[in-house]
Amino acid sequence: MCVFAPTTAGPLRTAAELHVGVAGAESNVAVALARLGARATWRGRVGDDPFGQRIRDVLEAAGVDCGGVATDPGRPTGVYFKDPGPEGTVVHYYRRGSAASAMGPGELAGTAAPRIVHLSGITPALSASCAALVEELLVERALAPAAVSFDVNYRPALWPVEKAGPVLARLAGAADIAFVGLDEAQTLWGVKTAEDVRERVPGAGVLVVKDGGNGVTAFEGEARHYSPAEPVDVVEPVGAGDAFAAGFLFGRLRGASAAASMRLGHRLAAGALQTVGDLAPPPSPETVRAILEDQ
Repeated sequence: MCVFAPTTAGPLRTAAELHVGVAGAESNVAVALARLGARATWRGRVGDDPFGQRIRDVLEAAGVDCGGVATDPGRPTGVYFKDPGPEGTVVHYYRRGSAASAMGPGELAGTAAPRIVHLSGITPALSASCAALVEELLVERALAPAAVSFDVNYRPALWPVEKAGPVLARLAGAADIAFVGLDEAQTLWGVKTAEDVRERVPGAGVLVVKDGGNGVTAFEGEARHYSPAEPVDVVEPVGAGDAFAAGFLFGRLRGASAAASMRLGHRLAAGALQTVGDLAPPPSPETVRAILEDQ
């Protein structure tokens, strides 16, 4: 989607100017991975409009392959607006009937299997056909032998807890790597601790539970790993979870341990927390190498 946010501090209702950017959970992860040096491809649908063109331009400029992105002449590209306030940032989505919501099974037919497919819990909430697409890729493993990564990414504006909770637990449990915030897990499943989350989602090969500014716990088989978050002055929190996921996945692609992958995730998340946009410049290759080699 395209995202609009005030260029200066203050609420949306009094903003005189807006910054236009490109965002979305999966595309954020793709851009961050490409900037780290991985080969990243983003698949989706955009409208035949300036917003869809902008999304392609930004992702391709970051090194993301968009060759398989479809353009829907009859549906618009989704957009959203950030509304900063004293209690945090509120996000207003305008994506009903968007091009992306029309995706469905067979969307990636004929695609060569990558090493990792990354999905989020936002997609199955967009439409019944999008839910079927996620089912095809995550549960039925249409792109096997690719590993599947799944970020729960619960959005209350898209579906209620009563409907989302069971669906997201089942999808996370079917993933090779699953990410979930402890706060959203508490909302979805009534749990209290990271260990409770593991009991609720026992099937995930690697379960990564993020606890905001406190730290992250990763469960891998019988092993439990904890990594404290880096202290940072937060400018804007949206996009930090995607940055963490990208850092963690890059570490795993490079054969790093869960502990080292979490440290790289923290470093990318810290960068995202210090920028108004969802995308922040990556750490230097030397820094990335030092983090991943410190097992």
